[in-house]
Amino acid sequence: MLYWLTAFSDGGDFFNLFRYITFRAGGAFLTALLFGFLFGQPLINVLRRTQGKGQPIRQDGPDGHLSKAGTPTMGGLLIVGALLTATLLWARLDNGFIWLVLFVTLSFAAIGFADDYAKVSKQNARGVPGRLRLALGFAIAAIVGVWAVHMHPEMLQNQLAFPVFKDALVNLGLLYVPFAMFVIVGAANAVNLTDGLDGLAIMPVMIAATSLGIIAYAVGRVDFTEYLDVHYVPGTGEILIFTAALFGGGLGFLWYNAPPAAVFMGDTGSLALGGALGAIALATKHEIVLGIIGGLFVVEALSVIIQVFYFKRTGKRAFLMAPIHHHYEQKGWAEPTIVIRFWIISLVLAMIGLATLKIR
Repeated sequence: MLYWLTAFSDGGDFFNLFRYITFRAGGAFLTALLFGFLFGQPLINVLRRTQGKGQPIRQDGPDGHLSKAGTPTMGGLLIVGALLTATLLWARLDNGFIWLVLFVTLSFAAIGFADDYAKVSKQNARGVPGRLRLALGFAIAAIVGVWAVHMHPEMLQNQLAFPVFKDALVNLGLLYVPFAMFVIVGAANAVNLTDGLDGLAIMPVMIAATSLGIIAYAVGRVDFTEYLDVHYVPGTGEILIFTAALFGGGLGFLWYNAPPAAVFMGDTGSLALGGALGAIALATKHEIVLGIIGGLFVVEALSVIIQVFYFKRTGKRAFLMAPIHHHYEQKGWAEPTIVIRFWIISLVLAMIGLATLKIR
């Protein structure tokens, strides 16, 4: 919205700053951070009053989690609110990629909110049936997949790009939309599975979003794409503003989610943020790189799949408990130790993912 102040610029004054994506990204970060600090505690107070017993704690989870009973959930509303406010204020609202990413974020936030509400109101850890959540998620992702195809340059439509191999493109044709659905829904649910310890999910999401924001800025500039030998996708640079807002909103949330958490993100936040990461990867044609940058989320999801498959085949468990962060809890690792070490792994994976921009 503030971009339109450039209409009052003669090219050499303060209003000219609003032409620059990097300046507006900084503004989005500060706006979202301030939003989190201003509204975080009031939101927590409202959630405590309205939710009563807070998020139901699974009886089959680690014993240490029983002490978290009464902690309110739906803290993702703080992140989404900060993200939405800052993005609408600082991004160019005539940019289709901004609306694509916002559509995914808000749609998956709505699914997560319904799930959290069902859990809290019924004091049952099951919430909305899993099949219904998946069906809604795949429907939203299908819309986004078609939308992304039409927004990409003709030479990149329905194409899957590979990192490192600069000229490698595979035309998925009609399979691209199902692939897009898998990326978005997979990312959303992988982040959801990771959100099991205080502060565990939000920092890796912030790291992944920042990395994808850098990629979006790079692939949205002709000069950068020519230098880096990556595919040029006009308009994706504006996504940097969205990711900067996500980082600011995430920091604001982490202030209250740091151990011991005063509020949980809930599915409202985890599904929304995971879906957003998938949408950004689609927009920038870096779907495979998302698997590297978000490798922690991939491992968390795979640990659940392996656990279920192995148990059905053998009657035994591959891990002490899944997702894998619970495995380390059962091994005696302290919760802050698991969280910080997983943060470190996320940062290392993000650096590897960003390195693919230059390794060609």
